[in-house]
Amino acid sequence: MKIYRGYPGGSVVVEKDDDRDGTVTTLDRRLDLRNHSPDGFAWGYGGSGPAQLALAICADALGDDDRAIDIYQEFKFRVISELTTDGPFNMEESFVLDMVKAIENLGVMA
Repeated sequence: MKIYRGYPGGSVVVEKDDDRDGTVTTLDRRLDLRNHSPDGFAWGYGGSGPAQLALAICADALGDDDRAIDIYQEFKFRVISELTTDGPFNMEESFVLDMVKAIENLGVMA
């Protein structure tokens, strides 16, 4: 299982606990897919930094770039824009996958 952890200032890491060694890596911004925000991630509103974060999280969790591109804008509006900017956030991979399925089932993809 992965946990996405965001910290004030836009730093986002991926913590993997399935291998029990506590691996933590910086989330790849995936500028190769779309370059919304070369300056970094953001959340708590619907702009370019949140779009880059939504794309990066969806691509990482899904492992499917095409599917991530189809879904990330709606994921941004439904999830990333609603995160508080007052402190850090934690988001489990299972939550991301459940939200993606729900969005796909509604047929409201970009």
